[in-house]
Amino acid sequence: MVEVRLLDQHGNALPPARRRAMAGNATPFDAAEFASREMEGFNPHLGSPDGESLPYRDTIVSRIRDVVRNDGWASGGVTRIVDSVIGADLRLASKPDYRSLAFYDRRFDAVWGQEFSRAVEALWRDFSNNPGRWCDAARQNSMSQIFRLAFRHKLIEGDALAVLRWDDRRRAGGRGHFATYVQLVDPDRLSNPYRQPDTETLRGGVEIDIDGAAQAYHIRKGHPGDWYAGSRKYEWERVPRETDWGRAIVVHDFDADRAGQTRSVGGIFTPVIARLKMLTRYDATELQSAIINAVFAAFIESPFDNVDIEAALIDDENGMSAYQRGRAEFHGANRISVNGARIPRLFPGEKINFPPASRPSSNFEAFESAVLRNVASAAGLSLEQFTQDWSKTNYSSARGALLEVWKTLSRRRYDFGHGFCTPIYAAWLEEAIENERLPMPRNAPDYIIERAAYARCKWIGPARGWVDPVKERDGAIIGMTAGLSTLEQECEEQGVDWLENLDQRALELKEFELRKLPVPQWLGPSPQSYAQNDRF
Repeated sequence: MVEVRLLDQHGNALPPARRRAMAGNATPFDAAEFASREMEGFNPHLGSPDGESLPYRDTIVSRIRDVVRNDGWASGGVTRIVDSVIGADLRLASKPDYRSLAFYDRRFDAVWGQEFSRAVEALWRDFSNNPGRWCDAARQNSMSQIFRLAFRHKLIEGDALAVLRWDDRRRAGGRGHFATYVQLVDPDRLSNPYRQPDTETLRGGVEIDIDGAAQAYHIRKGHPGDWYAGSRKYEWERVPRETDWGRAIVVHDFDADRAGQTRSVGGIFTPVIARLKMLTRYDATELQSAIINAVFAAFIESPFDNVDIEAALIDDENGMSAYQRGRAEFHGANRISVNGARIPRLFPGEKINFPPASRPSSNFEAFESAVLRNVASAAGLSLEQFTQDWSKTNYSSARGALLEVWKTLSRRRYDFGHGFCTPIYAAWLEEAIENERLPMPRNAPDYIIERAAYARCKWIGPARGWVDPVKERDGAIIGMTAGLSTLEQECEEQGVDWLENLDQRALELKEFELRKLPVPQWLGPSPQSYAQNDRF
């Protein structure tokens, strides 16, 4: 008699109650089944957030980089997300929490908030857009370019990493020059010293405490792939997360998928990297087949069959070799050309065949569309945005897709702004408040005490855009009239600062009046008309 024993995913014998439940397919959830055809052999590993991801991080990241470098779909998808979230200029909108600061002094009000914001934003523009690029350690990028590159790292590798440095010599240039500057760090350089295994307090180069809070970062002095780095790629620098008084030193931003995660395992293409690679190979195969079809436009068929070949092997002088020599001599004197529009003369027994032009395959477009739809979903884009093919889209479907995608793009901008841009701005603002003449009440608290209130801000990215400008602008006006929106909110969605917009409108109105030109309706009534109406 054969004894049948049921084992769990670890190879251990199941308890009697579990065996009876499995034998009778009585598990309360189909997802917990072991004996069903669908779930048989489906026993994935149950690992910790860092334990199941960090050991495979380098392999996944290197593969994603290779696909983004060499695949047009992946490269274009990353570019579109970066352009939608960061754009040409990620602008600071200072929003100090004057209501919180009013507990110290009542002069912290909305008027002070506006004056403080304008002064800080002007200094930030001087710092971030200085032609000398003093905000960058390598003096190559403006601040918006630093943000764009860091966000690209976050999309591809999963981590955006920077170290805030201090050099008093950089302040010597005068107004707009600050000792604070940013050094972007390739996430590959963040690793455990000497590649030692992860421990309870050191994971993926991040030193954490018992609560999981980062305390310090271990950064290689040279990239492990740099042959010219010499001994520097075997040296690590331990950089604290922040100073004793809370000023950020290392800025590390990533999207965690689980609680307790220390680093991201990879970027947006991690779930679909296999599909992208298959599509790349399939696309290359179709292209090669099409090229072969184009090169071999026709072929000549000889009359030899299996019997002739067998006879030729026996009688080489009078068989195939003699016939082939005759063909070679004939075609040497009579060049055959298909593209030259000549009618070729063939050797006796030969005939011309034309291969069918069957490329691309009839299934190629459907397969490509299915894979790209999957990849676009993982990237947080619509299929139309990912492929830039709007030929099958009407107004309603395009607007619906863009509104859904805008939620993801807005969330990504907020997360990156809050996790990467704001810590850099807060560290810079500490120096600006200490050294610049900013509007401050007499009893203003120290920046260190109310850092969150002073550094509160928003980041304005590129415009959301319109599918139908007339309809959507009319809707915006109706929303503001009904009190459902404000001019500030509408301007932010279009990447415009509302105060600068009002200043520009006032300037344009003044110029119309100076030139004694009729004021256009879109510019609104002039201040004189308001004054005249007030008299009645």
